Amino acid sequence: MELRYAENFSVDYYSGGYTLITISDGSRFLTVPQGREAPEGIDGEITVLRRPVENIYLVATSAMCLFDALDGLGSIRLSGTKAGDWYIPGARAAMDAGEILYAGKYNAPDFERILSSSCGLAVESTMINHVPEVREKLEELGVPVLVDQSSYEPHPLGRTEWIKLYGALLGKEDEAERLFAEQAAYLDEAAGAENTGKTVAFFYISSSGYAVARKSGDYVTKMIELAGGNYVFKDLGDPASATSTVPLEMEQFYAAARDADYIIYNSTVGGELSSLGELIDKNGLLRDFRAVQNGNVWCTEKNLFQETTQFGLMISDIRRMLTEEDPDGLRFLYRLQ
Repeated sequence: MELRYAENFSVDYYSGGYTLITISDGSRFLTVPQGREAPEGIDGEITVLRRPVENIYLVATSAMCLFDALDGLGSIRLSGTKAGDWYIPGARAAMDAGEILYAGKYNAPDFERILSSSCGLAVESTMINHVPEVREKLEELGVPVLVDQSSYEPHPLGRTEWIKLYGALLGKEDEAERLFAEQAAYLDEAAGAENTGKTVAFFYISSSGYAVARKSGDYVTKMIELAGGNYVFKDLGDPASATSTVPLEMEQFYAAARDADYIIYNSTVGGELSSLGELIDKNGLLRDFRAVQNGNVWCTEKNLFQETTQFGLMISDIRRMLTEEDPDGLRFLYRLQ
């Protein structure tokens, strides 16, 4: 399989309809066509998955939108996220209808429900690495475990390109390629334009009063840069740390970000805002920020981090924010008045 940005998986095809999926953590999965047997003499460390792969226990939240876009929710029986915490309409509707059941978080799965549901595969996030005993128990029960490594992709669309892995898993490669190409086209259009020279601060105010900003070089700040903007922090945070955010004392944040041309407030964590007044109520120092005074304060929609399939469109939204006086119809951003 040809990949443009993703670096943490590969897919190889073999005669007879067999597909080998290799992931950067060293795990390998061989999908076997319906009605066929696994080839003799394959490496014992390769996990065999028989198509159709059904009754999946999906714990990696970033993958749900990929399954949804592929019309693959029917292959999912169990979720590690409760219905009320999904911002993906299809996922929430499936759970409300009882088609997908809650089976516990990554660190406290409902093993009885998983076993009784004839679970064919657990799709976990890298958080499972913190509780190896859970993975061991799942595998002991005969449930194969695939750990989604998309969070380690260095390019934002590398995360989106994981739709090709799930397309290969479900036998929907053509649809996965089409959906990825749509997002790549948004990126190509934005990346082909000149840098705007505009600076952008991306943050939220925590309940303890800290300004929690994205670490420099993480995928959100890369989306800002790919859109033609410049993240206001050049070297914030430890590049070697897995943490994606950095809490800052408000005075420290003020000194570095008050002259930013644009503010994007992260409502996914900090809660959605409806007005500039609500933002200023979080800390009066924000009143002095250039972006506040010039009316260039934007807020993310709640679904931002559950829409991995739409990162190309997100980059396009940021580009339009930076270049259009009054952009209409943005999917992931709205202006605070």
